[in-house]
Amino acid sequence: MRTINEAGNLSGKKVLVRNDFNITIDKEGKISDDFKLRASLPTIKYLLENEAKIILMSHFGRPEGKVVESMRLTPIQGILSDYLSAPIKKVNDCVGLEVEKAASELKNGEILLLENLRFYAEEEKNDEEFAKNLAKLGDVFINDAFGACHRAHASIVNITKFLPSYAGFLLAREVEVLTKARDNPERPLTVIIGGAKISTKIKLIKEYLGKADNVILGGALANAVLHAQGIAVGKSFVEEGLLPQIQDLAVANPKLHIPLDVILSVDKSGAAPIRTGPVGKTEENEIILDIGPETEQVFDSIIRDSKMVIWNGPMGFFEVEQFTHGTKAIAQSIANCSDCFSIAGGGETTCFIEKMGLIEKFSHVSTGGGAMMEFLAGDKLPGVEVLKD
Repeated sequence: MRTINEAGNLSGKKVLVRNDFNITIDKEGKISDDFKLRASLPTIKYLLENEAKIILMSHFGRPEGKVVESMRLTPIQGILSDYLSAPIKKVNDCVGLEVEKAASELKNGEILLLENLRFYAEEEKNDEEFAKNLAKLGDVFINDAFGACHRAHASIVNITKFLPSYAGFLLAREVEVLTKARDNPERPLTVIIGGAKISTKIKLIKEYLGKADNVILGGALANAVLHAQGIAVGKSFVEEGLLPQIQDLAVANPKLHIPLDVILSVDKSGAAPIRTGPVGKTEENEIILDIGPETEQVFDSIIRDSKMVIWNGPMGFFEVEQFTHGTKAIAQSIANCSDCFSIAGGGETTCFIEKMGLIEKFSHVSTGGGAMMEFLAGDKLPGVEVLKD
């Protein structure tokens, strides 16, 4: 894969950088997690040090091809300027004469931020003409948006047809670490997968049942396997349409670890009575909302004996404080595993360990959720493939 170090002398060149600034914004419109933004800083600082003319572009949210005022990148402009201690200019579009003029007037070491790429439907359609119009703005293209590399979008794929193209430091590091985890992991290897939708993770689960030493399931993923085993899960969420695909997971497998006890309640608000019970003793009107203390101890023991741990997805309905204990226990177990190489990924997971102040305790925190899972499952990511020699 071609990297930014191979781009040559960038002084005076207009460098178009594809970032992933799709960060977490709370209900009040305030940025609550800017990890992805911070992870993008090394590439931008390198370009500043090399006196490039820097043009940053990103998507944000799902505006579905139209302008949505709440999805403009203005908040990104402010916080990025603070981190870099440098002014950042911004335009209210990402293509067109006004944008081309702003790009042409940049001086060495100046930064221009383009507006949300997904305000144009052509971005997600990987439209070649849209990619060509973006490419007009720069002399060199740098992709530093690993979290979007599993998408064949215009600013990720087709743009490479029109400009010399390279991976930024963030993207290069992601590919390096995840390639090792996929192809040459340290052992014992433990993969922890939680969250709600098994449809997005079933391929990864099956892939690592073949290559990992342990696969731990939590959240609704574990509920689905329990249900497939004929064990009562009450009113817990289960993707019924996927049950045929997970029947093989219901067969006893010493590598697969699911909860032994769970936290139960009749609703998810946290206001109703909460109890701990063994798996299989869930009442018809109850919901499984977290893993129980016995399960936490078993999972902790597995993690402590590991040399590499990969984690994606919470253990329970962590949006409500009463059901966060299992996810906190997993995060702390991994953080305490000083002898293992630890990888975490996924927006929910990253945000959670950030709030716990444990980011620095992990060997690598990926900026991609879907991209990370697809890469580890052996899929080729379009945004990575186009940067290969």
